Amino acid sequence: MDTSDPNIVFDENGISDYYHNFHKVIVPNWDTGEKGNATLMRYAARIREAGKGKDFDCIIGVSGGLDSSYAAYVAKEIMGLRPLLFHVDAGWNTDRAVSNIEKICNGLNLDLYTEVIDWEEMKDLQVAFLKSQIADQDLPQDYAFFSALYQYARKNKVKYIITGSNYSTECCREPLEWGGFPGIDTVLVRDIHSKFGKHPLKTFPLIDILQYKLYYRYILGMKVVKPLDMIPYLKKDAEKLLSEKFNWEPFRHKHHESRFTRFYEDFWLPAKFGFHKRRAHFSSLILTGQMTREAALSRISTTELSASRLNHEFEYVACKLDLTTEELREIFNGENKTFHDYRNKIKIINFGAVMMQKLGLEKRLFR
Repeated sequence: MDTSDPNIVFDENGISDYYHNFHKVIVPNWDTGEKGNATLMRYAARIREAGKGKDFDCIIGVSGGLDSSYAAYVAKEIMGLRPLLFHVDAGWNTDRAVSNIEKICNGLNLDLYTEVIDWEEMKDLQVAFLKSQIADQDLPQDYAFFSALYQYARKNKVKYIITGSNYSTECCREPLEWGGFPGIDTVLVRDIHSKFGKHPLKTFPLIDILQYKLYYRYILGMKVVKPLDMIPYLKKDAEKLLSEKFNWEPFRHKHHESRFTRFYEDFWLPAKFGFHKRRAHFSSLILTGQMTREAALSRISTTELSASRLNHEFEYVACKLDLTTEELREIFNGENKTFHDYRNKIKIINFGAVMMQKLGLEKRLFR
């Protein structure tokens, strides 16, 4: 990480607060040995008990990427669970993502439920966000993914949600300023859509962060389990295992299973705002010993996709959103703004994050 995070702090030796947070807060609370395995097996027993008499024990959101695919493997093959795989189709799946999901389903003999987001609403909200000129352009997809998952779990009285979230590849949190807005803020979405949207959001799934953090968790008893934090989880080893067992295919980089996210993180965010999410991704791999700093600097010196491929993707995104390339270019060249230019509840969310840190429920660095 570097000073493109405006709030980064370096000590007298030039070591950042990300490094110190990793070693002082995360490592002492992260056990992938006997203690972690024992915790994982206790969760497995509870989840199996909760699933008795039901069609499945728990639900796992899958994108076709590594983390969620490996979480599905761990749930079935190590924890002995009967998970339902849940996928949200927001219109931007790559062919490889679709193929990987099918391979995991068939290879593990698991059922899949796919929620398809109304494309006209998805497109309208994404164009509204682009016109808002904020850095957080992947919020519409993220909000659809998580909200649909929580809605399905509540409707079908599923108590346990398994997630691929993990410290091994995600211990270095993306800064707020880089489009790393935490949680689902329905106030922000509705304010942006009211200013730039054209069509009502009649079916678009939206569950506010206060709803799923408080009501779903403490009233309904819904629990989120992160098995990848309880076992040895290394990116290359996991890719190798999934490839050998299921012919699963790895991606060039994290989040490339979505064609929009790939375009946003590889082009829009760095070219328009100067933020490279790969810095956070690679910093996580460096801290966990899976990548050298030199290798990270070499990768970050160039884009993941070629210039010609990015130009093609620019045209593809414009066409899919019913914009001309000139209209999308005009938006791209517009004045940058931040979510602070719109109504939001970031103060409440930050207060909640601080409280979770004090209670030991959040180990990653929030400021």
